[in-house]
Amino acid sequence: MQHAGIRQAGVLIPVFSMRRRGDLGIGDTAALREWIDWAAETGVAFIQLLPINENGIDESPYSAISSTALDPIYLTLDISEIPWLSDTDFARADDKVGVARQAARIDYPAVRRLKRNLLELAWSEFASAAQGLHDEFDRFKSAEQEWLADYCLFRFLMELHGESLTWDKWPDATNTPEKAREHMNSLRARDAQAVDYRLGFFAFAQWLCFRQWRALRKHADARGVKLMGDVPIGVSWHSCDVFFNRDDFHLEWCGGSPPEGMGQSDPFFQQWGQNWGIPLYRWDHMQANGFVWWKNRIRRLTEIFRIFRLDHILGFYRIYAFPWRPERNHEFIGLSHHDAAEKNHGMLPRWFLRPDDTVENKAANRADGDVRLRAILEAANGAEIIAEDLGWVPDYVRPHLHDLGITGFRIPHWDCNEFGHPTPGNSFPENSFATYSTHDHDPVNGIWRGCQHALQRHHEHPDDNSGWQAHGAHNTLRILSEFAAIPIPPHGPCPPFTEGIRLRLMKALLDSNSRYASVMITELFAIDERINTPGSTHSHNWSFRLPWSLEQIRADQRLSEICRKFAITISLTRGKAPY
Repeated sequence: MQHAGIRQAGVLIPVFSMRRRGDLGIGDTAALREWIDWAAETGVAFIQLLPINENGIDESPYSAISSTALDPIYLTLDISEIPWLSDTDFARADDKVGVARQAARIDYPAVRRLKRNLLELAWSEFASAAQGLHDEFDRFKSAEQEWLADYCLFRFLMELHGESLTWDKWPDATNTPEKAREHMNSLRARDAQAVDYRLGFFAFAQWLCFRQWRALRKHADARGVKLMGDVPIGVSWHSCDVFFNRDDFHLEWCGGSPPEGMGQSDPFFQQWGQNWGIPLYRWDHMQANGFVWWKNRIRRLTEIFRIFRLDHILGFYRIYAFPWRPERNHEFIGLSHHDAAEKNHGMLPRWFLRPDDTVENKAANRADGDVRLRAILEAANGAEIIAEDLGWVPDYVRPHLHDLGITGFRIPHWDCNEFGHPTPGNSFPENSFATYSTHDHDPVNGIWRGCQHALQRHHEHPDDNSGWQAHGAHNTLRILSEFAAIPIPPHGPCPPFTEGIRLRLMKALLDSNSRYASVMITELFAIDERINTPGSTHSHNWSFRLPWSLEQIRADQRLSEICRKFAITISLTRGKAPY
């Protein structure tokens, strides 16, 4: 059951973006602990995170190799967490972190190499740890055996075949779960100690992960701050989950989104849409077994998070599907539908199972979503659920989410009436999540400045393309200013983005009727950096780091004043009773 009537302010900040004194080139659990304390002092009710499961090779948190295993890259590795190592061991690691600690962006290969070496050292010396830690590790392995054994075998096989290899390219002797287990047993018969040592290492890393994240949950609860997690709609085709549970997935179809009819720089995206490469769920099979995979996934998530976001909620009703993997996308650029069908055995991208093109299909899709989401609600056991219901939303989705008590998004500059005026914040549904941007968008300050740039470009170089962009930019600025009651001239230049405009935008969002209102950390400090650009493989994706640690923010007069004003704004807005 959701918690009606409690206005909550939040901040979205990926763990990888955090800094602290002594980190190893990326945010970690110790840095998040500092932000939890900051949130408690500031009146922030929840900290919104991106997925923290173990990443695949592209370092996207939305393509994890396991829906359960946590990413060791976020571990705090120091004497407080690994007391059986020496100060000298950590000093050596500190010497090796080099420029990665001060870098503006995350150097994932360097950070992973450094943290992996420390973890390997910690495991090699674990025999010298206190008996209580050994007992705790044994209890963890016993309690988590249901998923941990398969995960450790999967990681063992990844290591055996080269970390970049994917299971569909593994040798015939290990490319199915049955053959993989047989192969491991044959290796163990030859050298049990070596095999068990490697399996033990992967279990050890997960024990440390869950140990630190569960401690964070306990600390956050004590400080009155909620951690908000994120559940991607899909899992990586090359994940542990798919390898061991193939009956739950359509491996010949990949989920994605249709072309949006707007200007896109990527030619495939423009013609065909986005092919995310995630295998589709065999919902019929999952429903027949009581949605066991989904329920286990959600229950484990709620051990850490009190709130979680369901990514692409539309995928629970129907999803756009591609009958080829993303590595083949280039083959179809520029082809007609007829030629593409000939090339692909008559199969083209389509809605799966069915489109929303008739009343009957809409009713069937709604009914499918109802069964699936009720299973999620059951597994959530009272945790607060936020549905990412953005994009082209069928007309039945939001009423259905309302009936289920699931919170949907409200983005002010997208939420307009038929006359182009934004919905006033005091008219937002109480059970909604208000935000200007997500990790896939520019922060609102970046939107404002980007619109100004487009208007200036058109003024200096008027042409058809810049005219179209200038019209959209002016409209976006008009909507934002109307929503936040910022006076701008109907004709003439719009005001530049200033501290006053930033405060008006923050206040308008927090003053809305929405139960949840969240700003990105980049919006709080007016940083124009973007966390991710959908449909691209830019090296800047998922690598943004704050320019300062929280310690530096507290010590800097300008930055600390921003935080003080934010705390005052929260107290003046979120403390009010619902309209």
